[in-house]
Amino acid sequence: MNPSEDSEEEGPSKTKRRRTTGNQSNVQGIHQRTDSPGPEPSCVSYQESNLSRDVAIDFKGRANIKRIRQRPDAPGPEPSCVSYQESNLSRDVAIDFKRLSSIKGGDHESSEIPSGQSAQQHYTHLDSVFVLLEENIVAFVKKELKKIQKVLSQDCPECLESQMEDEEELDGEDEEQRRSSREACLKITMNFLRRMKQEEMADCLQSKSTVMCQSLLKSDLKNRFQCVFEGIAKAGNPTLLNQIYTELYITEGETGEVNNEHEVRQIETASKTRNRGKTIIRPEDIFKGSAGRHGAIRTVMTKGVAGIGKTVLTQKFTLDWAEDKANQDIHFIFPFTFRELNVLKEQKFSLMKLVHYFFTEPKEEGICRFEELKVVFILDGLDECRLPLDFNKTKTLTDVTESTSVDVLLTNLIRGNLLPSARLWITTRPAAANQIPPGCVDLVTEVRGFTDPQKDEYFMKRFTDEEQATTIISLIKSSRSLHIMCHIPVFCWITATVLEDVMKTREGGELPRTLTEMYIHFLVVQTKVKNIKYDGGAEIDPHWSPESRKMIDSVGKLAFEQLQKGNLIFYESDLTECGIDIRAASIYSGVFTQIFIEERGLYQDKVFCFVHLSVQEFLAALHVHLTFINSGVNLLSEPSPSHTSQPKGSAVMHFYTNAVDKALQSPNGHLDLFLNFLLGLSLQDNQKLLRGLMTQVECLPETKQQIVQYIKDKLSPTLSAARSLNLVNCMNELNDCSLVEKIQQYLKSRGFFPDEYSPAQLSALLFVLMSSEENLDVFDLQKYSASEEALLRLLPILKHSKKAELSGCNLSERSCEALASLLSSQLSSLRELDLSNNDLHDSGVKLLSAGLKSLNCKLRILRLSGCLITEKGYDSLASALSYNAYHLRELDLRYNHADDSGVKKLSALLKNPNYRLKTISVEPGGDRWLRPGLKKYFCQLTINTDTVNKRLKLSDDNRKVTQLKEIQPYPDHPQRFDWQFQLLCSNGLTGRCYWEVEWNGLVYVSVSYTGIERSGRGDSSGFGRNKQSWALRCSEGGYCALHNNDQSFLRPSASSGRVAVYVDYLAGSLSFYRVSSDKLIHLHTFNTTFTEPLHAGLGVWWHNSSAALLDVRVSTV
Repeated sequence: MNPSEDSEEEGPSKTKRRRTTGNQSNVQGIHQRTDSPGPEPSCVSYQESNLSRDVAIDFKGRANIKRIRQRPDAPGPEPSCVSYQESNLSRDVAIDFKRLSSIKGGDHESSEIPSGQSAQQHYTHLDSVFVLLEENIVAFVKKELKKIQKVLSQDCPECLESQMEDEEELDGEDEEQRRSSREACLKITMNFLRRMKQEEMADCLQSKSTVMCQSLLKSDLKNRFQCVFEGIAKAGNPTLLNQIYTELYITEGETGEVNNEHEVRQIETASKTRNRGKTIIRPEDIFKGSAGRHGAIRTVMTKGVAGIGKTVLTQKFTLDWAEDKANQDIHFIFPFTFRELNVLKEQKFSLMKLVHYFFTEPKEEGICRFEELKVVFILDGLDECRLPLDFNKTKTLTDVTESTSVDVLLTNLIRGNLLPSARLWITTRPAAANQIPPGCVDLVTEVRGFTDPQKDEYFMKRFTDEEQATTIISLIKSSRSLHIMCHIPVFCWITATVLEDVMKTREGGELPRTLTEMYIHFLVVQTKVKNIKYDGGAEIDPHWSPESRKMIDSVGKLAFEQLQKGNLIFYESDLTECGIDIRAASIYSGVFTQIFIEERGLYQDKVFCFVHLSVQEFLAALHVHLTFINSGVNLLSEPSPSHTSQPKGSAVMHFYTNAVDKALQSPNGHLDLFLNFLLGLSLQDNQKLLRGLMTQVECLPETKQQIVQYIKDKLSPTLSAARSLNLVNCMNELNDCSLVEKIQQYLKSRGFFPDEYSPAQLSALLFVLMSSEENLDVFDLQKYSASEEALLRLLPILKHSKKAELSGCNLSERSCEALASLLSSQLSSLRELDLSNNDLHDSGVKLLSAGLKSLNCKLRILRLSGCLITEKGYDSLASALSYNAYHLRELDLRYNHADDSGVKKLSALLKNPNYRLKTISVEPGGDRWLRPGLKKYFCQLTINTDTVNKRLKLSDDNRKVTQLKEIQPYPDHPQRFDWQFQLLCSNGLTGRCYWEVEWNGLVYVSVSYTGIERSGRGDSSGFGRNKQSWALRCSEGGYCALHNNDQSFLRPSASSGRVAVYVDYLAGSLSFYRVSSDKLIHLHTFNTTFTEPLHAGLGVWWHNSSAALLDVRVSTV
């Protein structure tokens, strides 16, 4: 090769990617001999220094020559020198030239300097080499400077690209060296322009290079993301993303905790919290956060269940940038997926090489630094990461050019050690979010999927026929559970696919009632499409050919085995383990494109997955069920000998109960939906839908009932709420809704609740409340069951309520601990908590204070009146609120007892201007209130004899009243009830009061204003029939609460009994209880605003019926 050819610039190769670059020279300390004749040649000096920032290059004939390491005795003209001084800021600036050995006659393999004649020949040869080297460098730099000058003289970034069109094509290694040389020359030029105070010109040159690269990258990303295949990997017709995209519901907020609830069930939970104070973020504002947020946002983590639309969200964000619609302040967006990065597990990259590996544009345009640019890295699918991300032991890496393993690279990038100026967007399913330390994440957002209007919008876009779309929307809304599931976009697609087929084949037939039926229809539809589209079959042909059955068996086995391992994506090795070769997998993905997906990353191996986690779970359940039916082998239990005949009786029962046990043993609920499908497949109706694929196995009614009873028995108080909810769903999949229907009857009856719920009934109550449309912003536990067991089971509801009424619910320390955990959760929406009249004691308040101390606690009002709190409890509250009193505005501690020191500690918080606490109520207080329960408020009532009807006889020192036929000799009085068999007490009630009444026959227990009418038989004088009075009617027919003729029928009763009345005048609360063995069972509570003093009243309506006021005073504890 002619030496002059070395000066030719190396152009970009046609090769898309190279994972390794050419070798680079490291020449150090090459100096000219002092006795060499003629002009001193150029020299190249590479010096390492952490002090130097500059990279200088000087050539002969130029002014301002910089002298570098010239020998003091060297004669002749001063040499040209190129000095490369490495520093943390400039070590990437290096000019790579073709190896010296490529120059004819060059031989530099020996590192030794010869002596004598041979040494003289060596230095003579070295001189000639460096003469040629200097000529080549000068020619190269002159050529590059001409190009750069031309670029600066023109006003378009495309000029940079046009300057490269005349380059010769070289092989990959030479192209890499030429590119590297061009990068160095460009960098050196900008460096010298800045040293010459030509900042504007240097900025212009850098900007033109950046804009050109940005333009090419945008073009590439537009091609990549402008089309999507909805639910399909690569087959079918692509859909424009902008055409199908529906805005997702994205909220700001971090859970800070691991959710052990199955993801599909999390959607049901999330549906209860929409629009409840959550900050909604538009996708284009993901790095801006909410209004009023302080501090820059570097790393955003977006969580969401599988199929919720996280990937599409990042694609839309990228596409909007590439189409110049949003975020134009960003210079570059580099979207990566962990699926692609997993394949590079055994390779080493620097950050720049990793970018160049996936995106050629920065490499081709010579951009090798991002510190001064706004760059966004998208890391999609953390839950699919198979790299060992270790944030505790990974070595620190700060150099973007230093190569290491991909996991170390990502760990340092996320930590901010590497390229701290970059922004990161990480997406993940909730269960994997805790892989990233909280300190590495500035903002956590959550994709909640579609709101109800967005669901409608999706289906209107999905179906061009408006009438058909409207019909499908109506069908979906008729099924509450299906409507909730459609918060997940992929469920919308699955549902639309199924319902479209149902409407065609059944002429608008019945909507699938369960998830199992829905997914069976989905599988049948896809099989039908396969038979017609790929096999040339007809609509009426059988669905299940031998090939289809084999395919279902193969993908079912893969689904089950990978589900057990927790894998959602599969590589060739995973398929091999399941006996599927890569060719067969490609065939399956090409046929069942809407079930089993084959994906190919940018430049990597094939990746396979199911269209959604729920599809994998369904196919896994189908595989386990088919295996058991066909061979008698239970894949969920220990290996057992197979059977040739169909399993029956106890074997069937054991198969399903064993599945229940396995699912309950799962720590993260990953088998929850699998269990739903497996039990659903046991039904005859569902097996009929799979006729031809599945041999029907008779599940006798008694076997089904045994399974249902087994599930009910598993609903113990110690079972988590998530597992309990799933078991209730399982009973629904078995078409046994008896438990849920019973609870619904209780709720409709407005009061016919059992005295105590069983654990199964509490689980069903939770299920009903979670799936109902009832607004639970205000949660009153007494409406359901005033018990600690009920509270602990219904905590998921409480988490999403703004106000919790827990007064007088028999709560203890155990409840305080659970509530503290709730208050510490960032998921909690609770702003007002009333725990009054629960015997919490100081120990309970201490536990509760742990939650109050948390900065996640946003309570504004806390009521702890009448909770047996003393000085120690006051101290615990003062300590907790000194950490976090930024939200609490009102604290009610009346009817407790503490000395002055405890009150002073709390009062000091009122004086702190940084706290919002405005009111602390402590009076009345004193040791007289340290009595358990409501009896501390006992009032000794006195009957006003001037009000007693003349058919009512007083006895027992005027404490008892009985209706008789005989008229009593009471004098006439204007306050006496002349027709109604009633009386009033003389005590005016204005505080907290409690009393008990023993009744027999038909009795009204009432409170009334004194203004109630006393004469006549109309409603204006009857207790509970007007606005002046409130009453509880007691009879053997049951209890009934009345006010202004509005009646609430409550639970039935015996012919006699004992009831209690509690009035909190200031709170506007009037409660009635049934007393059983000194235990209060809540009957009804009126909430109103009292405008004048109240008076207790009694009405005795049947002959020989009676009512007596009881003395229930208790001593101080």
